[in-house]
Amino acid sequence: MRDHDETPTIIIERGGGSGVGPFILGALVGAGLALLFAPKSGAETQADLKAGARNLKSAAEQRVRAAQKQLEERLDSAREGVQARVGEVRDAVDAGRKAAVDARDELEKRLERSKAAYRAGIEAARHAAAAGAATTPEGDEDEEVGA
Repeated sequence: MRDHDETPTIIIERGGGSGVGPFILGALVGAGLALLFAPKSGAETQADLKAGARNLKSAAEQRVRAAQKQLEERLDSAREGVQARVGEVRDAVDAGRKAAVDARDELEKRLERSKAAYRAGIEAARHAAAAGAATTPEGDEDEEVGA
């Protein structure tokens, strides 16, 4: 059974507290006590706070300037890259136009040669036909004489 030497233990639990309220209250009380027991006067503390705020502002301004400089450098780099690409595209377009003009010139030359050959063929055919027509009546007369 039970040993009489043991004393019963009772545990009490609180329900629902998150502990945020007591934490904030403790922080406020600690800050108030720090100001009361600080080795400096109120004016000195205010001066220190102002100096800290100035330092913080100065550091923030330096970071903003550094970020602006970095952003400007990146933008300049991007602009240079875009300008280089635009130049490359222009060169490619110019080369394409030149190639098209050259191809057109070559095609026109070939077309002219083909037309000249066609005309020469027609002329040769006309001369051959004319020469054949001039010799054909004599040949026809021989046929009639022989018949």
